[in-house]
Amino acid sequence: MWRESPFGDHIELALVHRPKYDDWSFPKGKLHRGESFRQAALREVREETGLDCVLGRQLPTVHYLANGRPKEVRYWEAVPVGGSFAPSHEVDRMVWLPVGAARRRLTHERDENLLGALLETINHP
Repeated sequence: MWRESPFGDHIELALVHRPKYDDWSFPKGKLHRGESFRQAALREVREETGLDCVLGRQLPTVHYLANGRPKEVRYWEAVPVGGSFAPSHEVDRMVWLPVGAARRRLTHERDENLLGALLETINHP
C-alpha cells in the first residue's frame, strides 16, 4: 500500500510489524474458503492495518518456504481510502515510510524485490 506524502514531495509505503515473527513486511494473509484473491487482499489489509484500500494492478506473486512448507502470496498495488490503524495481536505497529527507509526496514529480501515491482507499477501506470 502506498500514498503521496503529506508533504507532497515523495511517496510513502505502509509496512506492518508482526510480533509473532518480529518482522517488518507488507500486509498479507491467508485466503478464506470461497474468497477471491482480491477479496482476501482487501480483507487482510483491513484486518492488519485498519485501513480500507482500493486495489490497483497486480504485482508479481511471491513464492517461498516457511517452516519447510511452500507459500504463495499474491500482492496488488493499493492506495488507502479510509480507516485508521489499531494494533492487534497479529500486527502491533504500522508505519508509513519513504521508499529508502522502507527498503531498509523490510526484514525479508523477497519483500525488497516486491518493493521494486511496486515502484515500477507506480512510475509506469
